[in-house]
Amino acid sequence: MESRIERLCVEKGLKMTGQRRTIARVLSEEATDHPDVEELYRRATALDARISIATVYRTVRLLEEKGILERRDFGGGRARYEPTEHGRHDHLIDIDTGRVVEFADDAHVAALEAIARALGFELVSHRLELFGRRRRPAGERRPAAEETRAAPRPAPRETER
Repeated sequence: MESRIERLCVEKGLKMTGQRRTIARVLSEEATDHPDVEELYRRATALDARISIATVYRTVRLLEEKGILERRDFGGGRARYEPTEHGRHDHLIDIDTGRVVEFADDAHVAALEAIARALGFELVSHRLELFGRRRRPAGERRPAAEETRAAPRPAPRETER
């Protein structure tokens, strides 16, 4: 059965080699956690040991150029990826683990639209990335490694939907 990303690749005229199909399947079926290239490589080679890291890098770059994948920078010095046609959502990034939580909230979208309107704009797009740390129950201490870990500092950027 063809994955959603495989179908998009074919629609955009990409030649689908066996290795590209494997990478596309991994991205469609297993990549809900916004993996980086190294994680994609690990997952793809579990299915086909002949796939090289260079093939994964080239495929990801090609899928990004064709508008099938979107690169995200959530801090931590590595690009992570998600399908572009993934529905409207925003991200909350756990600064201790790097875990990405997707969420959608109409109330904050309404607030952003109101701000844009008050400033004389029509909001056409936004991007919201929240960085946080999971709360611990009262009295529970954070492990020492988490206490000393520096939080990634995201670069300010324009918002887009």
